[in-house]
Amino acid sequence: MTTPQPDLSARSSGGPPLPVPAIAFAVLTVLAVVVSIKVPTPSAAAQTVLTYQAGHGTTLRLAGSLQFAAALPLAIWAATVHGRLRALGVTAAGNTMALAGGILAAASLALGGLITWTSAETAHLGDAVVARVLADLAFGTGAAGFVVPFALLIAGVAVPALIMKLTPRPLAIAGLVLAAVGMTATATLLTATLDATLPVVRFGGLIWIILASIALSRPRRAVGV
Repeated sequence: MTTPQPDLSARSSGGPPLPVPAIAFAVLTVLAVVVSIKVPTPSAAAQTVLTYQAGHGTTLRLAGSLQFAAALPLAIWAATVHGRLRALGVTAAGNTMALAGGILAAASLALGGLITWTSAETAHLGDAVVARVLADLAFGTGAAGFVVPFALLIAGVAVPALIMKLTPRPLAIAGLVLAAVGMTATATLLTATLDATLPVVRFGGLIWIILASIALSRPRRAVGV
């Protein structure tokens, strides 16, 4: 005779309710993107980049600060969803993969924010080479440096969600598709032809983790795997 497992509430695994850090991350990320919407593209000339940095110091400081701040709720979400999945009986490697991806994505996001902030602080030097290097580093950490581990985080949640039916099937499949697209973003370091994958995963992933947070927050019984 088996003993029924107790219902698991959204808080049973500790941490804040999953939607809270997910929404905070989404809001801060969107604000950072809006603030930096006119930043020169990676193909812009070094002097163009320097001119922008010298004339938009406040904008860059704000964008960098918002990006850095967004890293915190992302790390909190990764840790919280890791605990939530463990409470639901997910002990496979995918859960740890999600945590690792979340920490790497948050670290890259924070580093990118600090580099953007630094570009504003060094613009007065008038060195176009330094400006170009900092702009490339900011782009790299915020593009493939963020999107690829973010895709790993999504995959680590979507796989057990699909196998154990923790979320609606279409949502889990959408997560796997986003993760697959995100992994291909590694190639953006070699060619700009795949740059379109970056906003797809960045903004599609924002929506996905919010919806996944809501689905995973529903009370359910623990199961073993």
